Amino acid sequence: MSKRDYYEVLEVSNSAPDAEIKKAFRRLAMKYHPDRNPDDTQAEANFKEAKEAFEVLSNANKRAAYDQFGHAGVDQSAGAGGFGGGGFGDAFSDIFGDIFGGGGRSRVRKGADLQYNLELSLEDAVSGTTVKIRVPTLKHCTSCSGTGAKAGSSPETCDTCGGHGQVRMQQGFFSVQQTCPNCRGKGTIISNPCNSCHGAGRVKEHKSLSVEVPGGVDTGDRIRLSGEGEVGESGAPPGDLFVQVHVKPHPIFERDNADLYCEVPVSIVLAALGGEIEVPSLLGRLNLKIPAGTQSHKLFRMRAKGIKPVRGGPVGDLICRIVVETPVKLNSEQKELLEKFGQSMGKAAKKHSPNENSWIDNVKKFFEDMKS
Repeated sequence: MSKRDYYEVLEVSNSAPDAEIKKAFRRLAMKYHPDRNPDDTQAEANFKEAKEAFEVLSNANKRAAYDQFGHAGVDQSAGAGGFGGGGFGDAFSDIFGDIFGGGGRSRVRKGADLQYNLELSLEDAVSGTTVKIRVPTLKHCTSCSGTGAKAGSSPETCDTCGGHGQVRMQQGFFSVQQTCPNCRGKGTIISNPCNSCHGAGRVKEHKSLSVEVPGGVDTGDRIRLSGEGEVGESGAPPGDLFVQVHVKPHPIFERDNADLYCEVPVSIVLAALGGEIEVPSLLGRLNLKIPAGTQSHKLFRMRAKGIKPVRGGPVGDLICRIVVETPVKLNSEQKELLEKFGQSMGKAAKKHSPNENSWIDNVKKFFEDMKS
């Protein structure tokens, strides 16, 4: 069966420039690629035909022979494959990048991101602060300007991959791409390494930074410092530094998002008779009114006396949890007064201790139910 004209296959004129030929092949390859057309023999045949046409027309020598002698001028070499750095391999790799998200050439990789764990007091986390930190990192070697090569020399293009950092092997219509084993994806070889960094292009150092901590941060929040991570290899740009916030436990307050909880011990007298006490807050001293007959674990909410969230929103509340404290180490006079107080309650005890008596009634019912 006679072959179709290669220009006709790619749907271009015989005067089309290289860029147009490459663009035409990319379009056809994406349309007929077997991975996009499983079990479609016609699509596979179209793909192979377009591939063969591109192999010839993308090579200057083969194209000249084809233009002069037609298929007879290129039949001996049209299907050659192997390792290479140009022509079909490059375009085919680009197409795989379009379809599968990859790419054919090595890319400059920025340096690694770093993380620094920062402990803050609750006061600093709520109000915001500026802290100095010292971070271990890698920087570009000043002796070789990050190239890794000794002064007066420079990295050499890798002979194996031709500077691409990748090698490709073609088998039929399929191309396999791998990291170059000689340069390990860099595309260059350092024959005369720098004495300071031994060819790495980077050296270890500690650097000091000022970190602006915004008010309202909480444990788990991260502050990103762009470009303050490790520098990349071969002069590549640095990564980022992430400052991970951890708020230390506080002796008085517990935090729940924007709210603050504070446990407030009060005497049995104040809880019974009521009154006013001072309670702490991050804004200063506040007065809290205690109604008569306040029970232990009663919560009092003081609006907008908590924390303003770092991401915006209403200010939280201060929630005071009352703990009625039983008196200890009583003298004989105090004990006598308490006994007289208990006797004075008399038959009205249930009225004055509703929770206790309700609990006793529930216990009695529990045991009665067990007997029945």
